[in-house]
Amino acid sequence: MYRVNEIFYSLQGEGLYTGTPMVFVRLAGCNRRCTFCDTEFETFAEMSADEIVAEADKYAITRVVVTGGEPLLQLDDNLVNVLHKHGYSLHLETNGTLSVPDGVDHVVCSPKDENIAIQPEKVDEVKIVYTGQPVEYLNRLRDYFRFTELFYLQPCSGKNINETVHTVLSMKGWRLSLQTHLLIGIK
Repeated sequence: MYRVNEIFYSLQGEGLYTGTPMVFVRLAGCNRRCTFCDTEFETFAEMSADEIVAEADKYAITRVVVTGGEPLLQLDDNLVNVLHKHGYSLHLETNGTLSVPDGVDHVVCSPKDENIAIQPEKVDEVKIVYTGQPVEYLNRLRDYFRFTELFYLQPCSGKNINETVHTVLSMKGWRLSLQTHLLIGIK
């Protein structure tokens, strides 16, 4: 059984797949307590992998995003295999503090500090919620995640857009990611 905070259908609002319809499976719980977190992920209903798939099957799409909190506290081979068996491409949004099970199709890592345990070769995108982190830190992340070319800085809750834009323009290899779902008023 998985502790599921919510399952909803929307557009991906961030990164490479911005604008792509997806089913989001938000798993409850997190191993971090970021001061800027805007996600309520402590309430949940227990669901089996088959029940999760039944919810996803209500929509005519083939991509499922497993997010949280920190989804790797719960995501396991069983859920990965069941989603694949039903024809879903599995996207993961993680803080990078835990290892990724095999079979995840697209991994977005959003590290909050240098406490990183994720295998760098499994990461497709790196997204930093920008709160003024030093250039040296951002450069160390680029070195660590050397297997990807997709590095995004995202304003923290849309409050520091100008500072984030300036930082993206001043650094090699970073892109701006806005939370477009919030800009257009959807979940």
